[in-house]
Amino acid sequence: MALLLRLPLFLMLMAVMSLSMLVPWGYALVIEEFHDARAFLYSALVGLILTTLVGVALSNRHHNTSGLRQLLALLAAFIFLPLFLAVPFFEAVRTTTFLSAYVEMVSSLTTTGATMFDPARLSGPEHLWRGQVGWIGGLMIWVAASAILAPMTLGGFEITASGEPGQSVAQGSARGAEGDPVRRLERSLRALVPLYAGLTLALCLMLLVAGERPLVALMHAMAVMATSGISPVGGADGMASGLAGEMLLFCFMFFALSRLTFSTDTTSQASRQGLTYDPEFRLALVIITLVPMLFVLRHWWAAFDVGEEQDLIAGLRSLWGGLFTALSFLSTTGFLSADWATAQDWSGLSTPGTILMGLAIIGGGVATTAGGVKLMRVYALYINGTREVERLIHPSSVGRTGLVSRRIRREGAFIAWVFFMMFAVTLAAFNLGFGLAGVDFEQGMILTVAALSNTGPLILHAGQEAIAVQSLGDPVLGLMAGGMILGRLELLAIVVMLSPDLWRS
Repeated sequence: MALLLRLPLFLMLMAVMSLSMLVPWGYALVIEEFHDARAFLYSALVGLILTTLVGVALSNRHHNTSGLRQLLALLAAFIFLPLFLAVPFFEAVRTTTFLSAYVEMVSSLTTTGATMFDPARLSGPEHLWRGQVGWIGGLMIWVAASAILAPMTLGGFEITASGEPGQSVAQGSARGAEGDPVRRLERSLRALVPLYAGLTLALCLMLLVAGERPLVALMHAMAVMATSGISPVGGADGMASGLAGEMLLFCFMFFALSRLTFSTDTTSQASRQGLTYDPEFRLALVIITLVPMLFVLRHWWAAFDVGEEQDLIAGLRSLWGGLFTALSFLSTTGFLSADWATAQDWSGLSTPGTILMGLAIIGGGVATTAGGVKLMRVYALYINGTREVERLIHPSSVGRTGLVSRRIRREGAFIAWVFFMMFAVTLAAFNLGFGLAGVDFEQGMILTVAALSNTGPLILHAGQEAIAVQSLGDPVLGLMAGGMILGRLELLAIVVMLSPDLWRS
């Protein structure tokens, strides 16, 4: 395995994707979709032959010698790997353009889940390929967060680490103070791949026991663990398992709120104290509790006016619909509860999609598969703000002690504020780009937030009507692809890649 890991990271990812094409090929053979089977088999063979030849040619060279090279390989994977992934999908669908297939694969690999196609238009193997690409993309983020982003203090780690983005003092930096990047990658793979696959399999089996159909159970299990929201039936509201299936998905969505739910290899103080002391997890609990309660109170007040305030069943269904949907969009999965319609219809008021967009922008935990700006950055700004208010009221007061607390209040909050400003500028730039492409402001804002937060289902649920992205033209598709890649890797990482000091290291 060590010899394989010394090959270029992009080449290893291409080999993994080539092997994974054999799964939809086998499924297509079983259900006798022979055209799909040929498309996936031929693409798999071509990919394996190419990666083998290139791997043999480069085997006598040292690759992955620095964190910067791994980060560049990760960026190249998000940009160029979907070109290869789109080939079997384009050949299998037959009634689409290659650009649409490419954007679909970018959406899947970045765990955005913004589909260009109606679910009824695609066959089972094509749906499986979308979900599989999204699942592997989520695994890429898990492993990259531990092996690449954490040592370089990126992806949210810059809030608590003692070094600056790209130059971690405590954990090592791009100069390799922590050790060989190949060994870091190997350790992360050995630790996270069995856990990720085991959790996915466990959720899939539970959904099957709850009465879900096999393909839907597998794809929803992969969608929740990867927070991609990719579904062959349009979302959780189309599941055959009903409320039991939603409860299972709800429990597994918590893995996207904090890294402490599945690992402690990149944390220190919070991991010793436990999950209940983790600021990300506690902040997420507050959000997913307050938002549904506000829904219920708002709906109850409206129901009081029409004399239905005693409808307890409708109230409980409304509460569950808000609770499930709030956690789903906070984790950037984007599934709607089947009771979400009840939450809206109970009072006769429609819940604005702005709330869903706000939840998606906040996003999940650091080093999880969730997108958004991350809960840790929001927490850093919150405690910095509360400290400033304390100083206004009591100028002689002393802040909380501790190296981590001081780091978050000062340098961490400053970096979080810089990231928010960069995110806001990027948001405005993409919205302007969509406007120049002929998209109105509301749709442009939804498309921008969906892309940058990697929450594709916003396109279907945030507005009054679903947005047909494929009909908006090629420039819009190109902007969507760019936004999804930028949102997944984050602009701060792109800025660090351009640092002259990092290139000289």
